[in-house]
Amino acid sequence: MNSPLSTPVTPAEAWQRLREGNDRFVSGSSQHPNQDAPRRSSLVNQQNPFAVIFGCSDSRLAAEIIFDLGLGDAFVVRTAGQVTDDAVLGSLEYSVGVLGVPLIVVLGHDSCGAVTATKESVDTGSMPAGHVRTLVERITPSVLAAKRNGLSEVNDMVVEHTRQTAERLVEDSRLISDAVASGSAAVVGLSYHLAEGRAELVSSIGNLSTGAGEPAAS
Repeated sequence: MNSPLSTPVTPAEAWQRLREGNDRFVSGSSQHPNQDAPRRSSLVNQQNPFAVIFGCSDSRLAAEIIFDLGLGDAFVVRTAGQVTDDAVLGSLEYSVGVLGVPLIVVLGHDSCGAVTATKESVDTGSMPAGHVRTLVERITPSVLAAKRNGLSEVNDMVVEHTRQTAERLVEDSRLISDAVASGSAAVVGLSYHLAEGRAELVSSIGNLSTGAGEPAAS
């Protein structure tokens, strides 16, 4: 079915739309919006996504499904362990600077294999071979930070890594930083719970207020 909702234009509106979609997914009442032939045809020459979702590549973390989205709703970037590099930053800057997306989502999840591998490497002092080593090296600061805070469970480390990744996006990109400072964009970190299907807010950078003095998320 096609969604009658207008495209969110503020960070708060975009966040509210994602929350509503995730609520539907959790309750088993997904609407599967914007997945029909007219929607497909309308997007041939243009796109106007309302969020960019930067998440882990895990097969259980399909962004359009867990937020009940359709064609043209989200600009999606995925790497194992939501690890950033120049290509990721360029993709996120394109979504904000060219497409005008008002919300960047950093999406981690329970039992992340990349974070688990990093924890094992930190615990044993043994690094994996090949390019997996690069993933581990980039996640290691988050694992060490979690350990310094007395956290030893992988899922707690996932939350720390999600928070740190969101912060680094703003620190490493002048374009994203300026968009957040101007109020035209915001960055949220979400931790997805595999069993429940819930995407929990763990960090936010920027203005997510509704404009009526109430927060868009608790």
